[in-house]
Amino acid sequence: MQRMCRRKPIYYRLRDVAMATQDEKPRHIFNAVSLQPRNQTYRPLCFFVRRQSVFSNCGIDSERAMEKIYILCEQGRLKEAMAMLHLMEHADNQVNHNAYACLLQSCIQMKDLFQGKRLHAHMIKSNFNPGIYMGNSLINMYAKCDNLVDSRQVFNKMPVKNTCSWNTTLSGYAKIGDMEHALQMFQEMPERDAVTWTVMIAAYTQFGHCQEALLLYKRMLQEGTLPNQFTFTSVVSMCTNLENFELGKQVHGHIIILGVGSYVAVGNSLLNMYAKCGSTEKARLVFDQLLLRNVYSWNTLLGMYAQSGSLDFMQRLFDKMPAKDVVSWNSMIAGHVQHGNDSKAFELFVQMQQDGMNPDIITFISILTACSKLEALKQGKQVHTHAIKTGLELHGTMGNALVSMYAKCGCTDDARFVFDKMPELNVVSWTAMIAGYLRCDSIDFARQLFDRMPERDVVAWTAMIVGYAQYGDEKEVIQLSEHMLRSGPKPNNFTFSCILSVFASLADLEKGRQIHAHTTKIGFDSHVSVSNSLVTMYAKCGIIEDARQVFRHMPEQDAVSWTAIIAGNAQHGFGREAIHLFEIMLQKGMKPDHITFLGVLTGCSHAGLLDEGRYYFSFMSQDYRITPRASHYACMIDLLGRAGCLREAVDLINNMPIEPDAYVWGALLGACRVHGNVDLAKHAAEGLFMLEPEHAGAYSLLANIYASSGKWDDVAKVRKLMKDRGVKKDPGCSWIEIKNKVHVFGVEDGRHPQTVEIYAMLEKLALQIREEGYVPNMKFVLHDVEEEHKEQILCHHSEKLAIAFGLINTPSGTTIRIIKNLRACGDCHTATKFISKIVGREIIVRDAIRFHHFKNGLCSCGDFW
Repeated sequence: MQRMCRRKPIYYRLRDVAMATQDEKPRHIFNAVSLQPRNQTYRPLCFFVRRQSVFSNCGIDSERAMEKIYILCEQGRLKEAMAMLHLMEHADNQVNHNAYACLLQSCIQMKDLFQGKRLHAHMIKSNFNPGIYMGNSLINMYAKCDNLVDSRQVFNKMPVKNTCSWNTTLSGYAKIGDMEHALQMFQEMPERDAVTWTVMIAAYTQFGHCQEALLLYKRMLQEGTLPNQFTFTSVVSMCTNLENFELGKQVHGHIIILGVGSYVAVGNSLLNMYAKCGSTEKARLVFDQLLLRNVYSWNTLLGMYAQSGSLDFMQRLFDKMPAKDVVSWNSMIAGHVQHGNDSKAFELFVQMQQDGMNPDIITFISILTACSKLEALKQGKQVHTHAIKTGLELHGTMGNALVSMYAKCGCTDDARFVFDKMPELNVVSWTAMIAGYLRCDSIDFARQLFDRMPERDVVAWTAMIVGYAQYGDEKEVIQLSEHMLRSGPKPNNFTFSCILSVFASLADLEKGRQIHAHTTKIGFDSHVSVSNSLVTMYAKCGIIEDARQVFRHMPEQDAVSWTAIIAGNAQHGFGREAIHLFEIMLQKGMKPDHITFLGVLTGCSHAGLLDEGRYYFSFMSQDYRITPRASHYACMIDLLGRAGCLREAVDLINNMPIEPDAYVWGALLGACRVHGNVDLAKHAAEGLFMLEPEHAGAYSLLANIYASSGKWDDVAKVRKLMKDRGVKKDPGCSWIEIKNKVHVFGVEDGRHPQTVEIYAMLEKLALQIREEGYVPNMKFVLHDVEEEHKEQILCHHSEKLAIAFGLINTPSGTTIRIIKNLRACGDCHTATKFISKIVGREIIVRDAIRFHHFKNGLCSCGDFW
């Protein structure tokens, strides 16, 4: 009856009207095709009504009244048509079946529950027997008007029901998401057709219960009911929502077999699925096979190419579109913004308006995003002015976009002005303003807003945690994280990754383990980004075996996962393991980036794998076209220098296409210390001082080299230079955590409550390791004092004090983990090897450069450090 509400009269074939006189099949009139009267076999419906109506002899012309009802219904004047019906009632005119059907269909189309109830009451009062068709229409009318109670009453009172009766009632429940009653009716139905299954599958898909929809689809096929085009439209959408693209491809095959792929709705759903899974070729094939295309078809293929970055192809499709709507323009603009072509997005924005298309809120938000990325404040203000003229300025999402734009352009005052003017603030508004303050390092203002938020979501919590992490305030990160886990919203994967990175930098194993337990509890430990952070956290906390275990148990691994485990093994001195993992990564088709190669070269550097390092340095640039960065050169110089190839290291520096940075000169300076090359050390130090004149470590390292060579006058000059430049050396210290408490030790430290026990343990260890062959290396004493005093200073280095404390306060056989802020000295390295042997324990020391695993008198670095 959709066509009967048009102003143009509807014409029917004589055969259809003849069949309509039979009560059981009146639907042919309402399903008939609207045709122009090409010959005498077609007549307006009112022609047949005039000839077939039964009239009374009252004063009203029944024939003209009935015709008037049809005309009023066609014109959408339902209230007047109902008035005519009641006028006929007062004149005792008989109302026929077709008039009731016409009025009822008008009530359905206009969703006029009041007039529908009046019509239903009129039928009852007139003792009109609606029959199955009209009964189904009444069910549909009440359901379309969201009155499911009366819809169900009509259904229950129908003496005879057909499948359409059940489906119409079922659709009413499914429409509002009342799947409990819908499922109950579905199970009670004596027989089901394709419409029944489709209604249920579509409802489950629409309301997010895609697994239930999938089970119903499989059951439908098992029971032998063939899907129709409407079924397939919902099933393909279900596969897309589930990201089950393999099943989607199977469904596509079924669609081809049944020949329904040419329907626009089916084709569009397939287009959307292939676009979501990134299969551009299959999406284009579906598009080309569509007999009819609507704007949605074109827009879906604009959106897919926009997502994939095929901007040229997207432009060609856009130019071919027979009609462009605002969605088409928005897809083009958003595609260019998404892929960094912001200038083109501005051009399209102007062209869109020149072509007479008015921007909507989506357009403005895309353009404001481009302004944010370009930090184009001038253009952003112009867009703001345009939005004011269109009345969209203070719309929720529009206001949020403006706040974000001004904040990213560094104008927090303007951002706050918009924020304060917004009539309604949601959590996105607050978070956008907080993010703006954090971006401008106004962390105090951000925290004030955060504390004032009426409701905080996970994004707001995460923004503050990330802000404090970037600000270097680990204490606030920990406090906020604990508060969030205790009483805030459930963290997302990004939150967990941020928290874990902070604990990794602090080497806080205990808290890292707690976060790991929490991620496992709520099911986030299998998320690839969280797992990657766990790998890094365990590696940086010295538990490389736990890092390996997390990596092995990941359901899937991306390039970041492989990079994390390679870097972890490299930092722990397992260079050959890092190379082995890298080769497996390549075999699996993963593409390494510059960070991956940095991990491999670091592994080579820490393990002294000279030939391998040379090979992978060349492999990186020649095979993967990755230009080496300063960090890659620093690794190679460290590797060459420690291997004794100092001339090759210098040549590499001289031939670098970029200027050497502090890490490059620092690597050369470290190599000079290993080999005692004073002249080259001075050259390297000068290069380092030019870049970082306040680099305390460089002065200390140069002084160490002079001291090792007995050049005490030069040592004094370096120390005076430090004093003149106001450079203060960071005091060496080591710390150990036992029972959630951190114990810090300095050289010859006597402040600890257990000092007596610690020094007694050191004396005992000194005697034992001497018996095993340990000889103190006096060149690591940087003071010009007597030999006996030098030995005492060596014995009381901070890492030795921490080891002694750990041996006293931990059970026999457990691993001792020490962290040192500076590079471990050679004497401590040798002594720790002997200690690990005599006490039968593994001792893990993390210094400023890497990890050392001491066990059974050996170190994982192979003494190449």
